[in-house]
Amino acid sequence: MFLISDLCAMLNAYLDEDQVSAVYHAYLFGAEAHEGQTRMTGEPYIYHPIAVARILAEMRMDENTLIAAILHDVIEDTETHKEQIAKLFGEEVAEIVDGVTKLDHIHFDNKQEAKAESFRKMILAMVKDIRVILIKLADRLHNMRTLGIMRADKARRIAGETLDVYAPIANRLGMNVMRHELEELGFKAYYPMRYRVLKESVNKVRGNRKTLVKKTQEALENRLSHEGIQCDVLGREKHLYSIYRKMQNKNLPFSEVYDVYAFRIVVDTVDSCYRALGAVHALYKPVPGKFKDYIAIPKINGYQSLHTILFSPFGVPIEVQLRTSDMHRVAENGIAAHWGYKESENNGGVIAQAKAREWLKSLLDLQQNAGDSIEFLESVKVDLFPSEVYVFTPKGLIMELPRGATIVDFAYAVHTDVGSSCVAGKINHQHAPLSTQLKNGQTIEIITAPGASPNPSWLNFVFTAKARGSIRNILKNLQRDESIALGTRLLNKCLGNVNMSVQDLSQSRIERVIKDYELNSMDELLHQVGLGNRIPQLVVRHLLPEQSDALDQARQEHGPLLNIRGTEGMVVHYGRCCHPIPGDPIVGFISSGRGIVIHTKSCKNAKDYLKQAQKWIDVEWSDDISAEFSVTLRVVVEHRKGVLATIASALADCEANIEHVVTADREDQLYSLDFTLSVRDRTHLADIMRNLRLLAIVATLTRL
Repeated sequence: MFLISDLCAMLNAYLDEDQVSAVYHAYLFGAEAHEGQTRMTGEPYIYHPIAVARILAEMRMDENTLIAAILHDVIEDTETHKEQIAKLFGEEVAEIVDGVTKLDHIHFDNKQEAKAESFRKMILAMVKDIRVILIKLADRLHNMRTLGIMRADKARRIAGETLDVYAPIANRLGMNVMRHELEELGFKAYYPMRYRVLKESVNKVRGNRKTLVKKTQEALENRLSHEGIQCDVLGREKHLYSIYRKMQNKNLPFSEVYDVYAFRIVVDTVDSCYRALGAVHALYKPVPGKFKDYIAIPKINGYQSLHTILFSPFGVPIEVQLRTSDMHRVAENGIAAHWGYKESENNGGVIAQAKAREWLKSLLDLQQNAGDSIEFLESVKVDLFPSEVYVFTPKGLIMELPRGATIVDFAYAVHTDVGSSCVAGKINHQHAPLSTQLKNGQTIEIITAPGASPNPSWLNFVFTAKARGSIRNILKNLQRDESIALGTRLLNKCLGNVNMSVQDLSQSRIERVIKDYELNSMDELLHQVGLGNRIPQLVVRHLLPEQSDALDQARQEHGPLLNIRGTEGMVVHYGRCCHPIPGDPIVGFISSGRGIVIHTKSCKNAKDYLKQAQKWIDVEWSDDISAEFSVTLRVVVEHRKGVLATIASALADCEANIEHVVTADREDQLYSLDFTLSVRDRTHLADIMRNLRLLAIVATLTRL
């Protein structure tokens, strides 16, 4: 339990005796005002204001801030009036206490308008005097430290507010020590299970890291000492919430996030920072593109440091931050560092203060220009939470997404079904590619279609874990259904050589093979056959060992094994090396994990595959194909105006869609153009090529 005597002992380290006496006098006034009041923990209420003042004293805040911290609840919870505080402790203290009191009326709920208005009041109170929000942050921090006494649902609501609003404000003001503790406590209360699992994982690997951390630290210290640089080298422990956010935002496993060794080097001067940087780069090679100079260009909250990542001899990256002691103080306490030190001693604090004042001025401008509280909230969050993007639905609702999110991420944020049936999107009423990254203030509209399903290519650009997980889950189920269907077709074709089908197999045969393959069901066996992980001929031989000779003879005698319809989905692929189309003589190659890859028989790759007898199958095109297939034509044309338009017009007349165009080569007055087209079959392709050859501008035409 922290008492007023402990607080006064702390204050004696940096305040004058008269200033400490003024703080003690405020304590006596507050204790009398709160007489008889207790907290949920059962302790006298005055212990809470003392604890809040202690948090601020650790940041070496001035006497008026400390007095206001001790008195921050007297107007709200007692009969004390603002005028009394002004008379006893001055107008400045009274205004700060009044500002904090107004913030205590803020109650967050699910109503967007009310939440936006509450947020506006808090921001404007902060604009009036930054110390108001410093006290409120300290008040919230102590409440978070004692959150365990609260009812679970209330504790989770408070933790959510802390993570959504108070921790980001602390970050925006550069108060990293407070921000990290708010995030850790908020994380623990909001996601208790995730917090526990992550903490256990960190504890398990921490012991294995100690030796390597010690060796690296000693190597850095020895190198810097050899260069004559006085410094402190500290190993940095990664915060659980930071690890969690990185895993979530970047979709990384724990090992990749935690397996980075972090060190902080604190020196005496700016010159020593750059000298130390050269020394550590000489010791370990830097990772290209991973150096950031926040000394020359401070962060928006005034933070200054040099950041670099190095290759270590232990096979893991080393993250190093280099800063002066003044910069370190500002990095820890941000704008609060301004009050505890003289400006001549603390240039970093002056920078942080100037940055904060600049930001506060911009908030006033935003307030004057904002039409309503929601618009103000949107504008402030753009700046307050730079890692987030805020966009609007067509009905004007605000959606929050991580920076880098795309139209598809937005669709999944609205609802999983919306994302899965998405076929197109609009940004500000204009059609845009689904991969377009969103920007603040845009209005996003999603166009859906019944029966649509996610495109596997979406995984190349979606940003959010929800979208990525949903797409993978749907594709996995879709692929499983398709692979089971293909696996059934493949086994039926093989079994058909001995006048049998999958349905004719006895349960005992199926159970024996499933057991031998260590599988759980017949569907799982069909799934593996369809994916190409098991070769159908070998599976049938295992099912019917007594029919091996008949199966071999039947394969040699019978024609094509499988009809290709073009609608098999994700388990039948077409070789990009030869672009087979209906009408081409083809062969199928069983590729593990992909199913069947179709090649033309004249393809060089197919000739190599034919050497692996067990992995290729005879295939033929079905008679009822409605799909379209890609094919590439190389067209050598004369260099004239309107060449592309002429060719595009001719292709359109033939009902051929252009997928891609590449300028392959140029020689004198001739251009070589590669067109990738969608065609129905060889007959369609022949018509296209015939029409193109009739054009005067076409010199030669070949299919690649």
